[in-house]
Amino acid sequence: MRYIVTLFWAVILGQVVGYIGGALTSSPYDFTMTTIISLVAGLIVILISAAATPKKETTSSHS
Repeated sequence: MRYIVTLFWAVILGQVVGYIGGALTSSPYDFTMTTIISLVAGLIVILISAAATPKKETTSSHS
C-alpha cells in the first residue's frame, strides 16, 4: 500500500512541478512526459528507501 501512495504523490507533485516549471520557462506543458518522469522519480525513491532500510538481524539464543 505504501508503494501505491508513494507513486500517487509522486505523480501529483510531479504534475505541479511540471506545470509551474513549464510556465516559468515559457515552454508547453506536456502531461504524458511529466507523468513518465514522475513515475520514474517515484520508483527511484522507493528503491532508495528499500536499499537504505537496515535489515533486522536474527539472533539465536544459546542456553
